[in-house]
Amino acid sequence: MPRTSERSETADYLEQAFLVGLIAEAESDMLSLLADPNEPDADLENELLRSNMSQNALHALADLYSEHYLEERRDIPKSGELLSLLLGQWKDHFPDIFRSYVRMDPSCFDDLVSALRDDPVFHNDSNNSQAPIEEQIAIALYRFGHFGNAASTMKVALAFGKGYGTVRLFTRRVMAAICSERFRQSALQWASDEDKERAKAWVEANSCPEWRDGWLMVDGTLVPLFQRPESHGNSFFDRKSNYSLNAQLISTPDLHIIDFGVGMPGSQHDATAWLDTRVPQEHKRLLGEKEWVWADSAYPLRTWCQAPYKKYVFPVFN
Repeated sequence: MPRTSERSETADYLEQAFLVGLIAEAESDMLSLLADPNEPDADLENELLRSNMSQNALHALADLYSEHYLEERRDIPKSGELLSLLLGQWKDHFPDIFRSYVRMDPSCFDDLVSALRDDPVFHNDSNNSQAPIEEQIAIALYRFGHFGNAASTMKVALAFGKGYGTVRLFTRRVMAAICSERFRQSALQWASDEDKERAKAWVEANSCPEWRDGWLMVDGTLVPLFQRPESHGNSFFDRKSNYSLNAQLISTPDLHIIDFGVGMPGSQHDATAWLDTRVPQEHKRLLGEKEWVWADSAYPLRTWCQAPYKKYVFPVFN
């Protein structure tokens, strides 16, 4: 369960008090109409019931939200020097250090920045411009490449001299851009005729001529998560007793990825997660009449999806 803040708890209490006050005032109005004016205690009782409880609750709610913070805020000393070094001298002259932070080479990082630069999530009409996209991507990649406390909002914010909310915002923006169909189309391209023929030649050279039309391979892997997701968390619990995501990769023999599927819970079987990629959905358009994809025994056998061996059978000779 997500943690409830003190402000939220107080607001819930005041909202309940407001509703109780409305009910009490309605009952008070009803009693004032039915009460006998000759009774000596009627006026006093009605006066007590008429206490404006709902208005008091509303005023208290207004006071609660009149200040952005309930307690006095203190500036936390931090510096952006590390981020400047990472995107400056380390990226230009120490690629091994740069790679240890963002988990990719400087050239690959530059390609990723170029692919994401024009995404609408990194542009707005505000007078306050966003931080440079290089900084946003570097911080998000640092979090993606680390685990546990090292990827926590506080540790990353203090390391790179950013606010806690800023780190979360950068991460959400980069995730939104990477998961967009626009990025998928720009980053992935179906194999050209030359690439396809080169893949078929490799298959033929390493197996037999009859198998050369199986020029694609698919396999799945589990990407472990740091903790149980809040929404439908149990569905992410996989066969290895971890919370994870199921990722499907379709590639040519030279490991050139041409399609992928990610986001399915780790409990999903590969045969189910595989259906979320383009190849099963558009195999008639993407594959030739006699072409197929190589897969392991976890995938269903189809004319366009084959496993080399479902079960080994010992030959029997007479």
